[in-house]
Amino acid sequence: MTSYPTYLRYELLRTVRNWRFLLFSLLFPLVLLLAVGGSNRHVHLDGISFPLYYMTGMAAWGSMSAVVASGARIAAERQAGWTRQIRITPLRTRSYFQAKVVAGYLMAVLSLAVLYLAGAALGVRLPAGGWLLMTALILVGLVPFAVMGIALGHVLRPETLGPALGGITSLFALLGGAWGPLLHTGVLLTIAKALPSYWLVQAGKAGLDHRGWALEGWVVLAVWSVVLARLAVLAYRRDTARV
Repeated sequence: MTSYPTYLRYELLRTVRNWRFLLFSLLFPLVLLLAVGGSNRHVHLDGISFPLYYMTGMAAWGSMSAVVASGARIAAERQAGWTRQIRITPLRTRSYFQAKVVAGYLMAVLSLAVLYLAGAALGVRLPAGGWLLMTALILVGLVPFAVMGIALGHVLRPETLGPALGGITSLFALLGGAWGPLLHTGVLLTIAKALPSYWLVQAGKAGLDHRGWALEGWVVLAVWSVVLARLAVLAYRRDTARV
């Protein structure tokens, strides 16, 4: 008999032991923040200190990688036949996916904590309310990426999913401005604002001015979440029909 707490504990242990998670959601963003942010600690970008801007960008990238990584675990379980075994246990399908999302979010929180400490070491200073608002917005902004990971896990094979996830998160981070704004005006900026990753990066400014996102940001995140959730359901049903 498989209970939700037992499966969640198992999922957390698997996630922590995954060296790819440590590289893409912890080590790489941390090294870039210390290297790039440290060498530009007195520079200002878009009206805020560069370490704060870059810390938010790395937080967006690292937390994205953490939640999307659930897709890799789903794909591996499908290939090993574990998903089929789960379906004949008392564990509900909803609980199965909840465990994936919760594990991804806990790893995202770990990534944020490490990057926040590194940012503080580089001189990032925000009031308590600013830290809380920034973190809350980032966690909300991760919803479409968590759903995306589930959808990709039911579409791609394990051997192709790793490079796909790395490329997708890096592309979203790039276009969203995680490594610096592409443009301040023009078509590319319009495209960037239509991506959920852009609003993850903007969470840094929200923590600074306490104004949160514009209505546009909430609409973008809602649309991406609904569309990707629908795609995830269709991918899951198609995958289930093959079993």
